[in-house]
This record gives sequence, structure tokens and C-alpha cells, in this order.
Amino acid sequence: MHIRPFRPGDASALRAVFYSSVHQLARLDYSAAHLHAWAPSEYDAVQWAERLRANQPFVAEVDGAIAGFADVQPSGYIDQFFVAGDWAGRGVARTLMAQIHHTAAQARMPRLWAQVSLSAEPFFRRSGFVLEARQQVTVRGVVLANARMGKPLIAP
Repeated sequence: MHIRPFRPGDASALRAVFYSSVHQLARLDYSAAHLHAWAPSEYDAVQWAERLRANQPFVAEVDGAIAGFADVQPSGYIDQFFVAGDWAGRGVARTLMAQIHHTAAQARMPRLWAQVSLSAEPFFRRSGFVLEARQQVTVRGVVLANARMGKPLIAP
């Protein structure tokens, strides 16, 4: 597995990873209406590409295929963390999380935090994150449950 920086030409492939992750991996925790609101099949490609350019995610590749992506912002916020459904359980998320921790350590970030889906909560917990709050967020008019989770990196 290889972790590399985002390239502008990745936007379409990363959208496919996002869609696959939501619709394959979160389907046990969310209804079809939730999944469609969160990751509709129709989307604004320009807006998606702009978000990726702003976030500058890490991209996980296996034998040239994109298996997942994740980012960490200077504040320690993890905005996007997605593994393609076909790559679940094969170490992609663990490798991306290791890259986030490495980047955070280099930047001396005091903590990491994320708004985590119900499906991703166990993985984040295993990665040392703790529940800070249960949340209800509205996406395209549909209310979804998630959790704000955080992890201190530098002792106070």
C-alpha cells in the first residue's frame, strides 16, 4: 500500500471511493434515505473537486488502484476519511490513520477530532478517539446521527 498526496486528477476516483464507502459500509447503520442524502449519485463535480483541493487529502493506493483517502486540517480536524467498500478490513483505514498521526506529530497538533459516522465510530475508538458528543446533523434536508470524537496528542 502506498500513501501519496492528492492530485487534481483524483477527484472523480475519490468521489467513487466516497460513494462506495457510504453506500456499502454505512448501510447497516443508516437508512436508504440517509445514504442518498449523504452521498447522492448526482453531485456537483466542480464543488467536489474544490473541496478536495482545499482539504488536500492523503490517497491510499494498492497496486495503482485508489482504495481510500483521508485528510487532517491544521486545526487537527479530520474532515474526510473514506475507504472504498471493496477495500474494507484490509488495512487501508489503519494506514490512513497512521499517516494522519504522523502528519499531526510533525505539525505538533495538540489533538485530533472528527465528526464520525455511526459506522466509523468503532474504528475511531480503536484508534484511541473518545466520544465527545452525540450529534444530529442535517444533510440535504435529512437528519443523520453521528458522533464528535477527539483524541489528545500532546499532554497538557
